[in-house]
Amino acid sequence: MAEEIIATVEAVETVENTETSEPANKNERKFNKNGQRGPRGKREGRGEKVSDGIDKKMVNVNRISKTVKGGRKMRFNAVVVAGDKKGRVGVGMGKATEVTLAIEKASVDAKRHMVDIALNGTTIPHEVVGQFETTRVILMPAKEGNGVIAGGKVRDVVELAGIKDITTKLYGSNNPVNSVKATFDGLMKLRSAEKIAALRGKAIEEIR
Repeated sequence: MAEEIIATVEAVETVENTETSEPANKNERKFNKNGQRGPRGKREGRGEKVSDGIDKKMVNVNRISKTVKGGRKMRFNAVVVAGDKKGRVGVGMGKATEVTLAIEKASVDAKRHMVDIALNGTTIPHEVVGQFETTRVILMPAKEGNGVIAGGKVRDVVELAGIKDITTKLYGSNNPVNSVKATFDGLMKLRSAEKIAALRGKAIEEIR
């Protein structure tokens, strides 16, 4: 009988010590000796957002509908251009039931499909023609200080690619999506002098 009482007393003391050592609310701030509350601890995983250096511009947002048995389903289609203004640019598309979610999907898709563009200083190395469906965009190199002579969505693409001096001309449909894709097609066709020399098996001085 005495042994059972001693065991019970020891168990109660253990529980009391545990309750006093651990506070009921772990998020409570402790008081210092002056009776003032101390600062709260920093929460883990909440650091400052680090910029990836990629700029994004929304090209167009369309509302699309699909007729089903129960009625019509409304969705949104967004097109976004992303670039680091250092020779890398990409175009992405996203669909969702909300505009913000569609733009977010398009931004992720644009960053995923970014490609390197051949540049010659602040301009492009040679003239090129980009085409998408009925839209044609002519991209021509320009002297330093000429600026970006482009309108509409063509300007957004070339600026995000890091081109500062260029002359462009748009033919056919001026649809925003077609203009962006035609410009992107032209930029992908650019070749640097080093690459052309390597393909022809000649020195760079021979092809200039």
